[in-house]
Amino acid sequence: MSILVTPETKFLVQGITGGFGGRHAQLSLDYGSQLVAGVTPGKGGQMFADKVPVFDSVTEAVAETGATATAIFVPPPFAADAILEGIDAGLELVVAITEGIPVQDMLSVRKILENSKTKLIGPNCPGIVTPGTGENSQGGCRIGIAPGYIHKAGNIGVISRSGTLTYEAVWQITSAGKGQSTCIGIGGDPVAGMTHLDVLKMFNDDPETEGIIMIGEIGGTAEEEAAAWAKDNCSKPIAGFIAGATAPPGRRMGHAGAIVSGGKGTAEAKKAAFREAGIGVAETPSEMADTLLKMM
Repeated sequence: MSILVTPETKFLVQGITGGFGGRHAQLSLDYGSQLVAGVTPGKGGQMFADKVPVFDSVTEAVAETGATATAIFVPPPFAADAILEGIDAGLELVVAITEGIPVQDMLSVRKILENSKTKLIGPNCPGIVTPGTGENSQGGCRIGIAPGYIHKAGNIGVISRSGTLTYEAVWQITSAGKGQSTCIGIGGDPVAGMTHLDVLKMFNDDPETEGIIMIGEIGGTAEEEAAAWAKDNCSKPIAGFIAGATAPPGRRMGHAGAIVSGGKGTAEAKKAAFREAGIGVAETPSEMADTLLKMM
């Protein structure tokens, strides 16, 4: 079982004819994912990798292929419009990989998103993977840039604001002989789509996810909100890690959303919220999987 995507999910790539989008589209094909179309305006009629048709618009691609999700590898000035195109086409899931989308653009997107059926992961995120059961987890659904081979089909869900820490948690789980149901990097931008809480609720409702790793970082209150909900509502063990404990107050660290201001969003406040909710706290990244497995 999984959340949001399964190995059968058909998806497209917006920006498939670009270097970055094309490279990761090929990696998804190599992983055995159901990449059925690409979209680049003005490039309709071309073929990617001799087997994936390229269309001028998302609406056309969806009508022809039945795709229900998209990955966006479009330059920042045009990425918000690419997200809106996915929403207009009625896609269930939009995964925005692009970093540096203007905040004002994303505020407009979020307002439209609230009145649609579409769920948004990102922007500035590694995407989503539901592992397959083949060698090196092939045959799964890989939408984004995460390395597929580190995954293994199993029953642990992973949520993270950080891409590399997502991969670290996944590899720790796999190395311990366990596996993942679905792994989601939600991104680190201040205005984004799905939150820790949104994903946590889905994992809690998924009958085959038996444990959860939740990775946060300084800035904002999303982790505290998720922890408060988990305290009263989540029946599954959760381990958490907060990145940025040594960051100076008032200085933005890495992600646009990773900034401590006004005494809010500190690592200590987030870890305290985790402990209050019964979430196991990993003090270093190397302890994420071990912390969870001791609770299961």
